[in-house]
Amino acid sequence: MATTTEKQSMVVGIDDSEHSTYALQWILDHFFAPFASNPPFKLVIVHAKPTASSAVGLAGPGAADVLPHVDADLRKIAARVVEKAKELCLSKSVHDAVVEVVEGDARNVLCDAVEKYHASVLAVGSHGYGAIKRAVLGSVSDYCSHHAHCSVMIVKKPKIKH
Repeated sequence: MATTTEKQSMVVGIDDSEHSTYALQWILDHFFAPFASNPPFKLVIVHAKPTASSAVGLAGPGAADVLPHVDADLRKIAARVVEKAKELCLSKSVHDAVVEVVEGDARNVLCDAVEKYHASVLAVGSHGYGAIKRAVLGSVSDYCSHHAHCSVMIVKKPKIKH
């Protein structure tokens, strides 16, 4: 008997960092792989591609020459990130994940994705920045934990003890 209840969505934010890869792997291992054909969530993976101008952080006469090259690089990075995410999903037998690249600031892109997919959980990796770097760059996970209209899970990569 088929059920008519819609599965809840889980949005996972990814970038080109090892923390992000670890987070996606962890989510797949804990919420998808154990449930094989019937995971508890619909998986939505979102990569926020920065705009070329925000990545370069410059404007003025020289910017117009540089931006197309920067944008091409950002597109290549986005394609790599998406490809890696799809491979990870397939390696864990997750075949129906939605994978999106959305241009913009990761904070807004992820909060918008939560709204779009009516997600009940947003999962992001933690870069493990120190207080100063976090204050300067602004933490995506911190922003999302305050602004996303769902529960936010921050997946931390275990620190290696020396």
